Amino acid sequence: MKLGLRGTTLIQSFEQFRSVAYLPTPNDVPTIGWGRTKGVSMGDTCTQEQADAWFLEDVKWAEDCVNRAVTVKIQQNEFDALCSLCFNIGCTNFGKSTLVKLLNQGDSEGAASQFLVWNKQDHKVLNGLTRRREAEKALFEEIT
Repeated sequence: MKLGLRGTTLIQSFEQFRSVAYLPTPNDVPTIGWGRTKGVSMGDTCTQEQADAWFLEDVKWAEDCVNRAVTVKIQQNEFDALCSLCFNIGCTNFGKSTLVKLLNQGDSEGAASQFLVWNKQDHKVLNGLTRRREAEKALFEEIT
């Protein structure tokens, strides 16, 4: 499966385009464009065109990760929500998550409840992550 428009919109609404590298949270890594972290240093800059190209590259690994980890048939909205989560928490965390285990066992409701587990950084709840997880969960649970 490939990330759809709603998934792209969801990710970009939370990542928000930034032309200058910044730290999304105090204990985070330098980020630029639409959430790119690979090879980014504070002080780096980019154009909108560079950020758009990086986004397509960065989303590809999240798509690949979700496609490998999820072994049951899912709908586009579910895939989009899972890609957003994976894009944010990384492939290793995503693949080892209880969310994926429950989903692969056929427990979509249990899997949906797991989105909200991923709203912390260094064991501290972050409001921005809580909003993102709620949006991902809502997209995941939409009936198509």
